[in-house]
Amino acid sequence: MTDSAVFVPHFHWDREWYEPFQVFRHRLVAALDTVLETAETDPNFRFTVDGQLAAVEDYLEMRPENRHRVVALVREGRLAIGPWLILLDEFLCSGETIVRNLQMGWAAAEELGGAMPVGYLPDMFGHIAQMPQILARAGIEHAALWRGVPGSVDGHAFNWRAPDGSQVRTEFLFDGYDNGLDVLLVPEQIGRALNDYAEMTAERWGGDPVLAMAGTDHNAPDPQLASWLRRASGEGRAIIVATLDEYLRKHVRDEVSAVVTGELRSHVRGNILPGVLSVRLGLKQRMALAERTIDHAERMNALWSRRDDAPFLRLAWHKIIESTAHDSVVGSGTDETCDQVAARLAEATQTARAVRDAALAEPAALVPSDGHLVANPLPFDRQALVEVDVVAPPEGTALLATAADGSTAPVQLISQAPTVLSDERMDASQLERVLRRIHRRELFGRLIDHYELAAGELVFHLAEVPRSGPFDLLILRREVAEAAATHPGEWRVLTLEEARATALVPVDVQASGLASFRVEPSETIASTTHTPATATDRTLSNGLVEVTVAADGTLDITGPDGTALYGVGRLVDGGDRGDSYNYAPPAQDALVSEPTEITVEVLETGPVRSRSRVTRVYEWPAALSTDRDVRGDRTVPTPVETLVEVRVGEPFVRVSTSFLNQSADHRLRFHVPLPEPVTTSASAGQFAVTERGLTAEGGWGEYPLPTFPAGSFVSAGAATVLLDHSSEYELVGDGSELAITLLRAIGSISVNIHPLRDEPAASEIPVPGAQDLGTLTENRFAVVPSASGWRGAHAVALAEEFRSDVLVTRGTGPAGRQLPPDRAGLRVDGKDVLVSAVRRVGGDDAQVPGTEVRLTAMSDTPSTVRVTGTFTEATTVDLLGRPLSRTPVTDALELDLGAWEIRTVVLR
Repeated sequence: MTDSAVFVPHFHWDREWYEPFQVFRHRLVAALDTVLETAETDPNFRFTVDGQLAAVEDYLEMRPENRHRVVALVREGRLAIGPWLILLDEFLCSGETIVRNLQMGWAAAEELGGAMPVGYLPDMFGHIAQMPQILARAGIEHAALWRGVPGSVDGHAFNWRAPDGSQVRTEFLFDGYDNGLDVLLVPEQIGRALNDYAEMTAERWGGDPVLAMAGTDHNAPDPQLASWLRRASGEGRAIIVATLDEYLRKHVRDEVSAVVTGELRSHVRGNILPGVLSVRLGLKQRMALAERTIDHAERMNALWSRRDDAPFLRLAWHKIIESTAHDSVVGSGTDETCDQVAARLAEATQTARAVRDAALAEPAALVPSDGHLVANPLPFDRQALVEVDVVAPPEGTALLATAADGSTAPVQLISQAPTVLSDERMDASQLERVLRRIHRRELFGRLIDHYELAAGELVFHLAEVPRSGPFDLLILRREVAEAAATHPGEWRVLTLEEARATALVPVDVQASGLASFRVEPSETIASTTHTPATATDRTLSNGLVEVTVAADGTLDITGPDGTALYGVGRLVDGGDRGDSYNYAPPAQDALVSEPTEITVEVLETGPVRSRSRVTRVYEWPAALSTDRDVRGDRTVPTPVETLVEVRVGEPFVRVSTSFLNQSADHRLRFHVPLPEPVTTSASAGQFAVTERGLTAEGGWGEYPLPTFPAGSFVSAGAATVLLDHSSEYELVGDGSELAITLLRAIGSISVNIHPLRDEPAASEIPVPGAQDLGTLTENRFAVVPSASGWRGAHAVALAEEFRSDVLVTRGTGPAGRQLPPDRAGLRVDGKDVLVSAVRRVGGDDAQVPGTEVRLTAMSDTPSTVRVTGTFTEATTVDLLGRPLSRTPVTDALELDLGAWEIRTVVLR
C-alpha cells in the first residue's frame, strides 16, 4: 500500500434540479467566486469543475470581467474544465447528441485555455456501451465514474471496453465522487481519518495512492482546505492536492488487469435509479422531437441550401444538450424545473425547424404552386406516404398523383373540408369593416381567386392557389363603396372556399433526395406495384403484414415470414408508490388488465393506408390510499384509444395509444406476448444494440429491477417494436412477454421510505405535475414480427424509416409550370449501417470543411459501406473533427467498418 494520498478539490453541480436553473446559478456564481479567490491566494490549490463546461459558461455570463482570471488558471493547470458541455443522462438522448455534447464542451474549453482530457462521468445513472469508443475516438484515454460498475471490479480502476474493442482506462469512484469529505469532517483529525480510510479501502488501491474526491453537490471547498491538508501531510502519509487529470496522469499505474465490456448498469456499488427512464413522458418525447428536427435541419441545410445557418444550429444544439443534463430530461426536478426543460426543448425544436424550412424553401421555389416538394432525410431510397391538402375532385371523379417523370400513383382521400367559411348579413354601412379583413389578397388564410358583386350580395371565392388573374384590393374597395351607396339596407356577405380535401399520396423519393408531384382529377385509377392496404371489420392487411383485432381488443399480427404474435397490446395498469427515481408497487397492488367495454371502428379502408380504432374502457383506481400501500377503492372509467394502421409496402404494423390520464400513482404498460419464452432481449440506442438478460445485478441499497432503456427499437425473440422516443421496457412472465412502459405517474421527487431503495435519492419534494393528471397521454410505435429477430427484420433501417417521415412543402413557383426532375443526394449502401449525422462543416470551427457524415456499423460483424454523391475527396476525421487520413474518390467511397465501429468522414 502506498503512503500517499491525492486530494482532488471539486464540486458536482446540478445545473437545475430541486431548484430551477437561475436559482442554482446564483449559488454557482458565489461558489466559483470563492474558487477563483482561493486559487489566486494559494498557488498549491487545484480545482476540477465537474467535467462540464456549462458551469463555466453560466458563471462567465454573469461575471464576464473574470474571463481572464479563468483563462490564467486553466493555462497554469490549476483549474480543470471540460471536456463535456453538460453532464448528461446517457440513455435519454441519442448517440449523436452525446458526440455534439463532447464537441461543444471541448471547443469551448479550448477557448478558455484547454479541456481536461478525461471522460469524467461522476453522477450519471448508468453508462452506455459505446462510451469508451466515443472517448477514444476523441483522443481521450481516461474516464472516471461511479454508478453502474459491476461487482467483478475489485480495484479502483478497470479497462472499459466498447463493443468495437476500443477501451479507456477508467477510474472507479467506488465510494462516490465525495469520498474525501468524510476524511475532512474534523480538520484537526485529517491525518488520522485518512489513515483509517486508507486501511479500510487498502485492497482497492494496491500500490496506488488513495484518491480523495474533496467536494460535493453545489458547494465550493472550504478556502482553508489546502492549508488543512498541508498541516495533515506528514502525519503518516504524504498528501498531494491535484486536479483529476493530474491524478490520472501522474499518480497511478497505467497497467490495469480488470476489463469490463459494454454498458454499465449494475446496482452493486451504487444506485442507478432506473425509474428516471419512464417518469415525465413528455420530456422524453420532446427530446426525441428536438433531436429529430435538428438532424433533419442539418441534412437539408447541407444538401439543399446555399445558406450557412450554423449559428442557428449551434443555438439549437446548445439548448438540446443543456436539456440532457442528468437532472433535466430525466424529469427528477421540481415542476417549474421540468417546465423550463420542456420550454428549452421547444425552443430548440423551433430554431431547428426554421433552418429546415428555410433550406427546403430554396428547392420549393422550383416546384409549381399547384405541386408539392418531398425531401427524404434518409440516405436510402424509399416510398413514403404524405398527406397534402388538395382541391376536392368532382363527384364520381378520382384523384391521381403525377410525378416529374410522368409516372402516376393512386391517391386516397381521407377527409374533406367545408366550402362555406362564413355567411353573414349586415347593413351596407358595415361592408367596409369586412374589407379590412383582407390583407392584400389573403382572407381567412386563403387567397381570393375572384369575387361576385351584385345588388345586396358580395361573394368571395377563395383558393389556395388562385387561377384567375391579378387581384386589386383598391378596385374592390371602390366597387363595394359604390354598390353600398347605390343599394342601402341589408347585404349578404358569403365567403366560399373551393372544395378542399386531404389526400394521402405514395411518393417514391431517392436517397437523401428530392421529388415532386401534383394531384389532379382523373377518370382512371392508377395502378400500384404493391398489394393495396385493406381493412374489413376487424382485419387490416397489405400483403406483407396482417393484423386482426381480437375479441378482447388486443391484436394478432402476422409478419412477412409468417411469424405470428397473438394478444399484442394487452394493457396492464398497476399502482406506483415510488418516486421520480424508482418505481415501487404498493404492498397490496391491484393490477387492471381487462377492459369493461370494447368497440372497434374502421376509419380507412385503403388502398394506400388502412386504419382501425380500438377503444377499450378501463376502471383504473383514481389514486393510492392514504397510507400509500393499497390502491384506492374509487375508480375512474378511462377510455384508451388504440389506432392500428397498415400502409402499403410497409412490413410492420403502426400502433398508437392515447388516453386522458385521470389517475394518480400508477404505471401503465403495453404488453407484447411472445410465441415462446426467451432469456434475452436487445435494444438499440447510442450507436449500439445491447443485449440483456432477465435479471440485473444487485448488491447495494437498490432492488435490481430489470427495467432497461431502449432508444430506437427493442427486440425479444420474434417480436421487434420500433420506438418513437427513448422508452423503458422489461421482459416479464419469465421471459414470455415484452412490456413497454406507456406512463408512470408519481407525485414526489423522492420518497424517504422506498420499498425498493434503502436511502432517499433526494428530498421528499412534492411534484404534482409528474402525475400528468388531465394530460392527453400518447405513444406511438410499430410492431415487426420476425422469426429471425431484429437482424432478420432489418430493424436498424426500419426504425429510421419509422421515426423519420419525409418532409413535405408546397411549391412556390408559378402554377402550371412543369415539375422539376427528381434529384438524389447522399446515398449510403450497407447492411445495418446507421447514419447519425449529415451536416455542413466549415468556418473557424472546422479543421476540414465539407459535408460531415457519421456512420456506425450496427452489427457484431464487419461490413462494407458504399457512399455515393457529388464529392471527389473524403477525409476521415476523429470525433473532434481532427483529420486522420485523406482519400481521393472517383465513383464512390468504399469503407470497411469493423463491428460496431463509429466512423466520421468529411466529403468535399
